[in-house]
Amino acid sequence: MRSVIGIHPMTLRQWALDGKIPFTWVGRERRFSSVDVENMKRGSDSSTVRPRLELLYVRVSGSSGQESSLEAQEAELRASSTGTVVKVVKDRGSGLKESRPGLNRVIAMVSDGSVTVVRVTHEDRLARFGVGWLKRLFAVYGVTVEVLHPKKLGGRDELLEDFVSLVTTFAGRLYGMRSADNRRRLLAESGQCTDEGMTR
Repeated sequence: MRSVIGIHPMTLRQWALDGKIPFTWVGRERRFSSVDVENMKRGSDSSTVRPRLELLYVRVSGSSGQESSLEAQEAELRASSTGTVVKVVKDRGSGLKESRPGLNRVIAMVSDGSVTVVRVTHEDRLARFGVGWLKRLFAVYGVTVEVLHPKKLGGRDELLEDFVSLVTTFAGRLYGMRSADNRRRLLAESGQCTDEGMTR
């Protein structure tokens, strides 16, 4: 059965899997731009097929350790790869942090045409919030974002998860600030003791 745009849903799905057409996830469904679909319809008889060039993005929140988590994410993405893995970008830092070295590399490779697909295990690996904006930006360059395990939450559950993520992230940052303040205070006290010892 063909859809209202004259393309069978399975054809659209295959185009998406092959990285031939950009799409965004809305819940568990893919959404396509009618302009992109029309362009694909016109070029579907062409002998030139855009290769599937994958960028795998893995991230952990901690600044050290968690190597096993990075390796597990990469292994899972490689095992499900259906194209050529061009690059694996590893990042460390909060998903709320906008300026991450790894994410900046991803954006650079998307914009210079090095890849056609950016793949992550979970959406929040790419960013805690604003993934929709990243998908739209990537789509401008004909690059899609694929999430191996898309969110199955909705409504109140999803809102609650976002709230918990915010609280957890900011609590961690506050704890880090307190730790830094304590270190500075201890160093200052240590310096005062040394000075006092020297003056006696």
